[in-house]
Amino acid sequence: MSRSVATKALSRSYTGERTLTFLVGLLAFLGGALALVVGFGGLGEFRGRRPLLDPIALEWLGSHATPARIAAIVLGVLLFVLGLRWVVRSLRPEPRPDLDLDRTEGAELVVTAAAIAGAVEADAAQLDGVSRARVRAVGSRTSPALRVTVWLHEGTDLKAVWSDLDARVLTRARESLGLASLPTAVRMELDTSPAKRVR
Repeated sequence: MSRSVATKALSRSYTGERTLTFLVGLLAFLGGALALVVGFGGLGEFRGRRPLLDPIALEWLGSHATPARIAAIVLGVLLFVLGLRWVVRSLRPEPRPDLDLDRTEGAELVVTAAAIAGAVEADAAQLDGVSRARVRAVGSRTSPALRVTVWLHEGTDLKAVWSDLDARVLTRARESLGLASLPTAVRMELDTSPAKRVR
């Protein structure tokens, strides 16, 4: 499985959040670095000794009070809306897409995300060495992906399970759904053995 395919199946479309966080962090870092350079006199002794709130800037703001207030209010509202949108996007449940197998009017055929996940989960749980499995269908209706977690019995051959999962389970799912590719992220864990009672 290629890195891009695994990333698509694993990520929950955090690109926007990561980009915004990176940009905010970068701006904060550059602002702090500039303040340090100015404070240590890197741009001249005079600039390093000036107060944090520049008197020239304060004088300009005082002479243009109304436009400055309007700009501050607009900026504050914009930041509030962007922050609210960011929070809502981050907290919303991840979509579990249904797959349209046939869009012919009157003969539509849709496979639900739960049915896809249930079928792959049942197949994966029957593999030798697998004690249980959990599958989630993620992505979009046009480009679905799977997240598969399998729990293995102690002493199971990892390569054999991986080979069976790829050759039998995932290939069957891809062929059954008529997909050329089905990006899948697979996580394998060792199942915890039941605790033994000491008498």
